[in-house]
Amino acid sequence: MSDPHEEQPHAGGTPPAGGGPDPEQPQPAEPPQPEPDVADAEVVDVSEPEAADAGAEQAADAVEGEIVEPGGADELLAEALDADAVEAQFQAAEADAAAAAGDAGVAAAQVAALTADLQRVHAEYQNYRKRVERDRELVRDRAVEAVLAELLPILDDIGRAREHGELVGGFRSVGEALEGVLTRVGLHAFGAEGEPFDPTRHEALMREAREGVTEPTVVTVLQAGYEFKGRVVRPARVSVAGTD
Repeated sequence: MSDPHEEQPHAGGTPPAGGGPDPEQPQPAEPPQPEPDVADAEVVDVSEPEAADAGAEQAADAVEGEIVEPGGADELLAEALDADAVEAQFQAAEADAAAAAGDAGVAAAQVAALTADLQRVHAEYQNYRKRVERDRELVRDRAVEAVLAELLPILDDIGRAREHGELVGGFRSVGEALEGVLTRVGLHAFGAEGEPFDPTRHEALMREAREGVTEPTVVTVLQAGYEFKGRVVRPARVSVAGTD
């Protein structure tokens, strides 16, 4: 058996003397070196100057023992400015509301004044219209009354003709038709024997003595009186007793 530790001759010839590599023999290629792991590489922080500046700012922003985060002062200033702006807006809104309330009060007072003026003008117009209508009706009644007063002598003649029995034929028809028309217009005769004497409706032409008559009383109607719509057109002419 051969010794396992015995050197075996290299294939292709005897080893060179001195144990050095044979320049004529091809040298084995070097094994590839492992590339450095990126994960294991040391990360160099290039922001250290910035971190130092930030630390300086943090030290500068410390207020009364409280350290303010970077940028906190700007945020607080912004919040303070926002609060002032909100307060100013709120005050402006309150001022606008007060002004609007004042304007509303003034407008309400103006509306009330104008409404009162309108009501007063309306009442005056209504009174004026009623007065005009009343005056117009009064003028019309006075005109009718004047015409009726002119017709009273004709009625007196018709009455005397009736008393003497002379109201006959066509004259009777005309007389009765005229009396009917005047009655429908509103003319009414008054005055009768035995009624109390009224100086506003009667005109006393004679005075008589009658037994048992103690109050002024109409005893004889000498001429009938006429009234139109409650107004005396002509008083009744009468003889009165009981005036002693």
